[in-house]
Amino acid sequence: MSCAGSPIFRRPWLIAALGLALGCGVARAAAPLEVPVVGARPQAVPTGMEFDGVIEPVKQSTVSAQASGRIATLAVKAGDRVRAGQVLATIDDRETQTGVQRSQAQVTQADAELRNARANAERTRELQAQGFVSKAALDTAEAQFKAAQAGRDQAGAGARQSALAQGFTRVTAPYDGWVLQTLSEAGDLAVPGKPILALYAPLPLRAVVQVPASRGDAARAASRVEVQRPAAGDAGAWISPSARSVMPAADPVSQTLEWRLELPATDSQGLVPGQQVRVRFVGGQAQRVVVPGAAVLRRGELTAVYVATASGFALKAVRLGVDHGAAGIEVLAGLGADDRVALDPVRAGLSGARPAASGSAVPAISAASASMASAAR
Repeated sequence: MSCAGSPIFRRPWLIAALGLALGCGVARAAAPLEVPVVGARPQAVPTGMEFDGVIEPVKQSTVSAQASGRIATLAVKAGDRVRAGQVLATIDDRETQTGVQRSQAQVTQADAELRNARANAERTRELQAQGFVSKAALDTAEAQFKAAQAGRDQAGAGARQSALAQGFTRVTAPYDGWVLQTLSEAGDLAVPGKPILALYAPLPLRAVVQVPASRGDAARAASRVEVQRPAAGDAGAWISPSARSVMPAADPVSQTLEWRLELPATDSQGLVPGQQVRVRFVGGQAQRVVVPGAAVLRRGELTAVYVATASGFALKAVRLGVDHGAAGIEVLAGLGADDRVALDPVRAGLSGARPAASGSAVPAISAASASMASAAR
């Protein structure tokens, strides 16, 4: 059947409607896609340097035994919370118990000898007053009494020493904290100085950072030092340390100086020892070319931006520097002073996209475009 005989061609109004719809579609497709741009001009940004640091507890202890013997029980394990004075481990105390019993027997013997010497001295003193014994006999009795007193004092000191040694067979926590790791097991031989376990107090915490010795003077001259929390929790927040100190000597191998930054307890919630953080030393201000973070397109190792041209947009690879957050990201190389950067790299990469008119260029992009840029990164 020919096209002219088809029912659709017998209806001129339907042909006209289809033509109008196709014409509108072509007109909409031909409408240019405008993308807002921003000029890549130097701006005043804080200068300084950033390093990776690590969170450490201020109070961390390696608990060791103070008595010799086999470890009878180990009452805690790694990750347990302990209280000050809590028993962590016990050592076989049969030998120390024998020492306590021996000391108590010596105290009893010394008490008996002291009572006998006191009575003898008193009788001799009475007899000498009556003239029945000589002065020399009285001196001898008093000397024996003083020797008995010294023996009693010595026995008492021995008893206290034995009780102290008995107490050393119970290893207790020096403060409230968490058990970091156990370094011995039940049945191991414990000797004075041999570590049994390590524990730490959850607060206070500090950030420790290794600064190259060659940049030590610049770090000391910084107007302020800040520690950035990890992404979890209060993401991106910068904490000002309550106190800071630097070790007086550099590490001979790494040639770095250790900085210790005490963190306020209120800002340390959620941080744990061993967690990595960023530490920045902020100096003055300098003029740097910065672009909004949403304008940067990341593809693996490539970092680039779309730059406005006469015919649309061109992709330019750039080398980035420090991220200043809301102020933008430093561009170290790849952009010129007159370049205009697309705020939405996803839309700028579409066919037919062109820079928005200067009156419509805005310093921010829509929430939808921002989410697209984040997804692209």
